[in-house]
Amino acid sequence: MQTIAWQISLVLMAFVAFGFAFVAIRSGRREDDYAPLQKRAYRLRTRLFWVVVLAFAPAMIYTLFELPYGATYASPGSGSVQIVEATGHQWRWELSRDRVVAGQPVEFRVSSADVNHSFGIYDANLHLVAQTQAMPGYINTLRHTFSEEGTYRILCMEYCGLAHHNMLAEIHVGGQ
Repeated sequence: MQTIAWQISLVLMAFVAFGFAFVAIRSGRREDDYAPLQKRAYRLRTRLFWVVVLAFAPAMIYTLFELPYGATYASPGSGSVQIVEATGHQWRWELSRDRVVAGQPVEFRVSSADVNHSFGIYDANLHLVAQTQAMPGYINTLRHTFSEEGTYRILCMEYCGLAHHNMLAEIHVGGQ
């Protein structure tokens, strides 16, 4: 999927480069009557706008269905939600617990003690599972249910200083 997205990006960048080259080449010419040129340009721009809307609107709508926001909510007072307090510091994560049970909802309450961080949870293959921002003075709530047991890594996804690359923690997901 990333290869296809990369190829599409290259084609679109080529079109943009062609547009810049076309304008640069044509900029030296003098036109005495700009009205016909302006009319053609507005028509072209209107058509291009609708082509872009019709091409990208279905793709944007389709991707909305694929967002990983399917949070599992437990009924209030059931006690089955596992709560993990996560605080970002330069350059470490402080977790209230590092073990949770697979198949039960986990509520991460994420904040920061200093600067903005991004709290990203990665599986064993380093695929992003869930993420939220960690901001000073604010608690973001991230709900996620781990379907598989294993060790998940928590990495900072926003550059926060010199030792940003060392800002990681692990959460162990086990069985009942």
